[in-house]
Amino acid sequence: MTLSAHDLQVRHGERRVLDVAHLSLAPGQVHALLGPNGAGKSTLLHALSGLERSCARRVHLHGRPLSEWDTLALARQRALMSQELQVPFDFSARDIVRMGRFPHSDCPHPDEPELVERCLDTVGALHLIDRLHQGLSGGEKARVQLARVLAQVTPRPGDTPEHTSARWLLLDEPTAALDLAHQHSVMRLLRQLAAQGFGIVVVLHDLNLAQAYADQALVLRDGRLDTLGRCDDVLQPKLIQRIWGVLCEKLQRPGQAGSWLALSSLAPGVTE
Repeated sequence: MTLSAHDLQVRHGERRVLDVAHLSLAPGQVHALLGPNGAGKSTLLHALSGLERSCARRVHLHGRPLSEWDTLALARQRALMSQELQVPFDFSARDIVRMGRFPHSDCPHPDEPELVERCLDTVGALHLIDRLHQGLSGGEKARVQLARVLAQVTPRPGDTPEHTSARWLLLDEPTAALDLAHQHSVMRLLRQLAAQGFGIVVVLHDLNLAQAYADQALVLRDGRLDTLGRCDDVLQPKLIQRIWGVLCEKLQRPGQAGSWLALSSLAPGVTE
């Protein structure tokens, strides 16, 4: 039930933007994609989702190359929340979440209205159900899109355990437009979904969120996988200084296990 890739390369013209020799991600975990701007995080996420058609045969879901999956069957097994998603018409939040059910149109959910409401409620956006998309804030739009991908991977009536297990959510900076409380709410939700057996791959810029909620950190640099491992092992001051060029130290969280990263406001060599 893994999501894996072998000899994964993506080129934009003459420029190689991604080069990953091997990657194997297990379901039931939150995998955080980390790295500076332009490191290849979104490109890797799109490749793992199958959007990079040139390398779809190099990515395997449940042991099968993405190139061999039926489009709708693949959409029922994994959902992608892109960083930038344009909505050309002014749909309501209800309509946008219902769009997530399109891959299931041959076998609709008998309680689809309730399912849509439940997905919006799960992300704390039920009160937005009748609001039009263009009138929503950036954070509200992000939560509605998260509800949409949840609806997309909700099993169909009669699906066997084989078809309902190990579904994947691929999320590109889902917390970027959210306030502090909603950032933690979304990350807690991802942890809950992982506990239910979902595979979660999430692009993050906040290293503290990654350390607090993710199981595994994948640090990209210049299109290559620099470091992979448990967050507590990977997110160390020396690595952060090497990859991001920022000084930091680890601080103990009062009354809790684990630690927070305290980042310097100045990069090495910069003076006030």
